Amino acid sequence: MPRIVLFENIHASAREVFVAAGFDDVVTHAGALAGAALREALQGAQVVGIRSRTQLDQAVLNALPDLRAIGCFCIGTNQVDLEAAALRGIPVFNAPFSNTRSVAELVLGEAILLLRRIPEKNARVHAGFWDKTADGAYEARGKTLGIVGYGNIGSQVGILAESFGMRVIYHDIEAKLPLGNAHATSSLKKFLAQADVVTLHVPGGKDTANLLDAEAIAAMRPGSILINASRGTVVDIPALQRALKSGHLSGAAIDVFPIEPKSRDEALDSPLRGMHNVILTPHIGGSTQESQENIGREVAEKLKRFISSGTTKGAVNFPEIPYHEQAGAARIIHIHQNVPGAMGALSNLMGEYGLNIVSQQLQTRGKIGYAITDVDGEATDQLIEGLRRHPITIRCDRV
Repeated sequence: MPRIVLFENIHASAREVFVAAGFDDVVTHAGALAGAALREALQGAQVVGIRSRTQLDQAVLNALPDLRAIGCFCIGTNQVDLEAAALRGIPVFNAPFSNTRSVAELVLGEAILLLRRIPEKNARVHAGFWDKTADGAYEARGKTLGIVGYGNIGSQVGILAESFGMRVIYHDIEAKLPLGNAHATSSLKKFLAQADVVTLHVPGGKDTANLLDAEAIAAMRPGSILINASRGTVVDIPALQRALKSGHLSGAAIDVFPIEPKSRDEALDSPLRGMHNVILTPHIGGSTQESQENIGREVAEKLKRFISSGTTKGAVNFPEIPYHEQAGAARIIHIHQNVPGAMGALSNLMGEYGLNIVSQQLQTRGKIGYAITDVDGEATDQLIEGLRRHPITIRCDRV
């Protein structure tokens, strides 16, 4: 049975999936580890589950020869060196859908609170002021919500916003089929000028770094609101602070930051702290009990299917092969260099051991080829070791 190590207080639903599948060697850690402590905790582990704080870089991966699969129990996978993992034959799985509703609800809630100036009103009542004025307070109905990044979360935000009577527009670098009455816009600058509320739902990386910079923020409609629950590097925070202070923007809600505290005892360093028209939350867009339970099950199921049958459907760094019933007496998974003659070498070696191939599936991605082979006969230790010694082999296992 594989040894499974889970970090960062992953929901108990993940353990339930593993135990139900007969994988009862599950070790859990409440927090993230780093350096020598992380490598020690992972010795002998075949599966590791992490959230956003545990960093699995090339040096860590090189120190873990037994590791077969990584589960990121979250949306993002920036904390893993995906290429290094792939080149070691390690698929990485995540949960791109399980917290969609939680993030969408937070975004809509923050939009309504900011439109009504609730953060400021709340602070003034706590300070002893009873200010009942309606100045600057608006309904969501009839306002235009602009969504940058119309993927799983962005599109659901749009559906929820329409139920409040909002007009929905979106901007995406890819053509996306609109849901409900949403309308696509091709020009980001024109898009920003139309929206009363702009919400960001784009991935991190160099292509989206400072997507909302000083120039883009200046292009936003005067008095509008900015919400970012995507990645901290997407917004130029000093430029946002200046726009809020000048009154060009009436409010903002920020859930992610360029540099985030490493623990609950460390304070956030941001020029937005203390501003009465800004909602700051500690990267909790997907942090609900429902989403964490769903994430636990979704990622654990993907890891279980890989260990049990070799399927890599949903892997973010690996050739994807969907689930198929085992057709022969044994199943062999073979990860190899994507070079000419690889499959011929694999088939010839199996033939030398008297194995008849019943079924075979192959997919390639970049430098990696991945084959699942069902055979009649026994996949002996000698066969597996023979395959592992072949120059093209990256990793070979029985399932």
